[in-house]
Amino acid sequence: MNPERKGSLFAAAGMFLYGIEPVVINANSSSPITFAALSVSLAALVLWLVGRRNILEDIRSKPGFLKYGLFMGLFGTALAYLSYSFGAMMSTAINAALITRSEILWSFLLSWAFLGERIGKSHIFYGTLLVLGLALVITQGRAMVPHFGDVILLLVPFFWQVAHVLAKKTPYHPITIATLRNTFGALFILPFAFITGPQFSMYAPLEGMVIALGQILWYSSIKLINLSKATLIITPAPAIAIALGILMGQPFTVYHVVGFLLISFATVGASRLRSEVKSGGMLV
Repeated sequence: MNPERKGSLFAAAGMFLYGIEPVVINANSSSPITFAALSVSLAALVLWLVGRRNILEDIRSKPGFLKYGLFMGLFGTALAYLSYSFGAMMSTAINAALITRSEILWSFLLSWAFLGERIGKSHIFYGTLLVLGLALVITQGRAMVPHFGDVILLLVPFFWQVAHVLAKKTPYHPITIATLRNTFGALFILPFAFITGPQFSMYAPLEGMVIALGQILWYSSIKLINLSKATLIITPAPAIAIALGILMGQPFTVYHVVGFLLISFATVGASRLRSEVKSGGMLV
C-alpha cells in the first residue's frame, strides 16, 4: 500500500475513533478539568507501558527534539483542554461543536505558512463543504447565537494545530510523539485539577484509551500525508457521534440527510487529494 493511501486510512480510522469520543465525554459528570487531567494521565501511562523501550531509544537518539514534546503538551493538551472547558461553560454545545471544527481553517493557514504545504482550490472547496455539512447536521437549521465563550473556543483549534505543526517537524515515532504530548500535557493540567478539586470518573479510563489510540493513528497519518489533508479527513468526526445517536433512536431529519451527503462527498474527495508542497513536489 502506498504511503498516501495508508496515511489517509490512518486519518479515517482516527475520524471514527474521535467520533465516539464526544459520547464518552458527555457521559462524564465530574469536573471537565479533572476528567481531562485523569484521562490524559492514563493515556500517557498506557503509551509508556506499550512502547517504553522504543520511546526511550527514540529520545536518546534525538534528545534535541524533546522540547517539541513539551510544547505539544502545553498547546495541544493543556491550553486546548482548558480553553475548551472554560469556553464551553460560557457558550453552548452547538457553538462549541461548530467552532472547534474551524480547525480546518487553522490547518490550512499554519500548514501553508510553516510546513510549506500546497493549499489548492480543491482543499478550500472540500473544506467548505465539510463545514457546511457539519453546520446543517449540528444546528438543524437553527441560527447560532453568539456568546463570549466563543472567542475562547476559537483558541482550541488553534492550539491543536500548533501542536500538530510541531509534531510534523518532530522526527520521533508516532507513539513517542503521543506519549510526550500526553506526559507533558498531564504535568501542565494536573495542578489545575487539584485547584478545582480532584474527582474520579469511571469514564476516564475509556477516554484515556481513546486518546492513546487516537493519537497514535493521527500521528501515524501526518507522518505520511499533508497535515491539511489529514485534518480535512478527520473534520467530520462529530457527525459520527450524531450518526450513532440516530442509530440509537434519535430523530432523523432532512438536515441530517443533506448534511451527511455533503460530508460524505467532501470526505471522499479530500481523501483523494495528493499531499504536495508549495513547489509542487510530493512530501516525503
